Amino acid sequence: MTAKSQHNFTMDVGSASRLGAYYVEGEGTYFAVYCPDAEQVDLCLFDADEQQIAQLSMPGKHGRIWHTLVKEVKPGQLYGYRIHGRYDPEAGLFQSPQKLLIDPYAKGLNRPVCWDERFYQDDSQHMMPKSIVQPACEFDWQDTAKPKVPDSDTILYELHVKGFTKNHPKVKKSLRGTYLGLCQPEVIEYIKSLGVTSVQLMPVMAFMSEPRLTEMGLSNYWGYNPINFFTPDPRYGDKNSTEEFKILVREFHRHGLEVIMDVVFNHSAEAGIDGPVLSFRGFDNRNFYMFETVDGKKDYSRYVNNTGCGNSINLDNPYVLQLVTDSLRYWVQEMQVDGFRFDLAVSLAREGDDFDHYSAFFKVLFQDPLLSQVKLIAEPWDIGWGGYRLGQFPENWHECNDKFRDTCRGFWRSDKGLLGDFATRFMGSRDVFLKDLRSINTSVNYIAYHDGFTLHDLVSYEQKHNQANGENNRDGHGHNLSRNYGVEGPTRSRKINNVRQKQKRNLIATLFLSQGTPHFLAGDEIGRTQTGNNNAYCQDNPISWLDWQTTTADEVLLDFVRFMIELRHSSCLFRSLNLADDNYFLSTHDHKVNWYHHSGSKMQTEHWHDYDNQTLAVELSFQAYEDEGQKDKYLIIFNASATDTHFRLPKLPVGQHWYLLFDTSIVKSWRKRPKMLEGGYWQENLSLSVLKRS
Repeated sequence: MTAKSQHNFTMDVGSASRLGAYYVEGEGTYFAVYCPDAEQVDLCLFDADEQQIAQLSMPGKHGRIWHTLVKEVKPGQLYGYRIHGRYDPEAGLFQSPQKLLIDPYAKGLNRPVCWDERFYQDDSQHMMPKSIVQPACEFDWQDTAKPKVPDSDTILYELHVKGFTKNHPKVKKSLRGTYLGLCQPEVIEYIKSLGVTSVQLMPVMAFMSEPRLTEMGLSNYWGYNPINFFTPDPRYGDKNSTEEFKILVREFHRHGLEVIMDVVFNHSAEAGIDGPVLSFRGFDNRNFYMFETVDGKKDYSRYVNNTGCGNSINLDNPYVLQLVTDSLRYWVQEMQVDGFRFDLAVSLAREGDDFDHYSAFFKVLFQDPLLSQVKLIAEPWDIGWGGYRLGQFPENWHECNDKFRDTCRGFWRSDKGLLGDFATRFMGSRDVFLKDLRSINTSVNYIAYHDGFTLHDLVSYEQKHNQANGENNRDGHGHNLSRNYGVEGPTRSRKINNVRQKQKRNLIATLFLSQGTPHFLAGDEIGRTQTGNNNAYCQDNPISWLDWQTTTADEVLLDFVRFMIELRHSSCLFRSLNLADDNYFLSTHDHKVNWYHHSGSKMQTEHWHDYDNQTLAVELSFQAYEDEGQKDKYLIIFNASATDTHFRLPKLPVGQHWYLLFDTSIVKSWRKRPKMLEGGYWQENLSLSVLKRS
């Protein structure tokens, strides 16, 4: 069947074999979209000024997929869809030709998705960005290859594409806050100088700010409100966001840096029953989202809300599962990213509204020859029933470990009764990520994440200060395990500022010396502050952007972070312990761990259960060749108490000595010549030291 439109576009049936729009040289562009309940699907074409130049009824239908071939359409063409059918929200149907829809498989959008109630009413064409047909030609990757950093070497560095370079003095103003700005040589050089291996980008998939925020003059700065799973958001683009994102990945790979994407497949920007019709809802609302069941029937007015954002995406549906996994493959294969951090990942494995350890989503990723080879990081919870699932993801996943965060924060602010728990977190949380079954690198350890206090604010504020968010300071977590050391916020007190800087060093050292995969928040190395805002998701302004003007204290902290990462990379004892009672790896080079009381004796049961005990030391060494002195041996001393404590050092063979590498209570001790110690060491209150055998 061939037809000629009134706009001189030649249409043919096309094919249902591939969803989305794809151009074939000499044939034209194939379009296919999943829309099971439609009576008619119209493909709308637009000129460069977004004026509609054609509305073509798609002639092909194969099951639930509508399709066509338009021979004259070439790359760069703007398009969208209009659906004819039943508009009945109570029945879960939102099909209306008045709503222009974004192609769920669009690989590019001509502008950001921005809410505008005036343009949304009646015909939404002028509010909606247009999908872009992409060229079939290959991007020039210039022979760059994926770094493939081993888990044991991985150090995650989380940043926001815009916020990282918006104020960067060495980035051209026109490129600040963009994909191209992030891959400028000076920026990459700085990231590389830290020693991190993998840059975790906060969401870059096309998103829309919530209408509520827009009306308040705010925006969803973090980007956790997606509307398309394939398109790099045009907000961070200069001319072509898809190509520019590829350039970013290519340049990072050229310098050995991995790119990890923070992805949101648990909800969409269409929100609940009163939300807008932008894409998914217009094509198949009833299957794309989850609904509550009342008296044995789905109630389409009641969206399941495991996310707190109004809706929950239904990966229990095969077409939705296909959409999500097609998206992941696209980012890995076409955009060359190295892995994903899944926001509220429990939602992705819900089948029948309950978390399933063997869900279809897990099975697909486990067996997929492409996706099974990339880094998979779970935020192992959502807010639905039974939503906290730390330690319950498949063995090839990493998991963000909030137990590590909370215990380390509490320990260093001198909360009592945490000694045993702190030691467990420090050694990889093997009570959660079980020996023999999970790698010791499974735990993603962090002190600060994008949601919550920055490291500086953690030691400067005891209360959240979120007034700028417009919710009378009601939003954000109230249990921050923070301390201000005498003054809330900035102070000129040298004593308070000194203890704050020391506490930062304690937390940083604990992070990089712990077993697991370290996650570090960009800017924490130079004292970034959000002035006490612990939920700055809607602050697209200097509250969230990195301030690159540093003080002397910031520069000292930056040097300490670099030193700690160097130290971690220098020995497998800090990043990949292989203990005799853990058979995850088969190795003859087992390592050895000894815990010591400050008296010099090994920790006994009564020491671990001493509620008031806030001091201990741990010795890390090699099991074999221990007496030859050829292998590393380290002693780490922790003193989270309010008093200085004398530690008797473990005895070494004749001719060997303990040397002090650094002490967090001594500024710049990490760049001085190691000091030989004899017998014992006085550890200042609230401080940490690392000693190494000669």
